[in-house]
Amino acid sequence: MVKKKQVKNKNPSKKWTKYSIKEGKITRARNCPKCGAGIFFAEHKDRLYCGHCHYMEVKK
Repeated sequence: MVKKKQVKNKNPSKKWTKYSIKEGKITRARNCPKCGAGIFFAEHKDRLYCGHCHYMEVKK
């Protein structure tokens, strides 16, 4: 007889808390000025960072 593996309960992904959709448009912090629309900044506690082109802005 073969035992089945126990499945651990997984926590849901928190990436969907970063976005919100209003009037058919995605809203988030800011778009990258170099890359244009569709590429969003990553929000850190002291900076905004674009992972696509490595552009960075320091928060005040």
